[in-house]
Amino acid sequence: MSRWMEALTIERGGFRIRVPESWWEFDVRPESRDDGIREMVNDRVRRNPELAEQRGVLEAFLRKAAKDAWASGALYCGCMAETFGGEVPVTGSITVSLIGARTESGELLPTDPALIVGQIKQIRPKKEGDAWRKVSTVEIEGIGTAARTQGVEDVKIPGDDRTIRAVLMQTFIPVPGQEGKVALVAGSSQVLDLADSFFDVFDAITSTFRFVGE
Repeated sequence: MSRWMEALTIERGGFRIRVPESWWEFDVRPESRDDGIREMVNDRVRRNPELAEQRGVLEAFLRKAAKDAWASGALYCGCMAETFGGEVPVTGSITVSLIGARTESGELLPTDPALIVGQIKQIRPKKEGDAWRKVSTVEIEGIGTAARTQGVEDVKIPGDDRTIRAVLMQTFIPVPGQEGKVALVAGSSQVLDLADSFFDVFDAITSTFRFVGE
């Protein structure tokens, strides 16, 4: 689904990750993201005129992705939007956030992958079409063990009571030397019919994550 022969390495303070070159990175800051997204979509439409009819869909998807990424404290946000010959673009996103959490008493929550797995509830569908979530650990070369959730979930819309169903993979990677901090690599898409394909793509991208020195 993505052109892995052409990959782009993204490096930020503290980490790097490789994504397909066809993916878009964009500014998630509230004061500048709308203009940036508009310019980015205009550029893509100029290079790919077949996207012109989907301009509104693309801008809406990217604005929502940027808003959600900013709310989660994202340090990087990248998206794909490709038609693959169809009428509606196939969309997905990857974000990298540095997060930390404490209990109500101020104690740091554990970052040990096994303990994280024990704290996240699995969701077992009662019937076909229900939301579901699996929780496990994975091995990432050069990193070690990380906790991961994978499923098709009803995700709460920030600042709203509504939810939206999405393909979702979240990988929690402990940050070396920073107590209570994890790097969260999250992949999501609303194209539920391609869940298995997106899981493969998100896993492939996450497997390239590495910490780097400041």
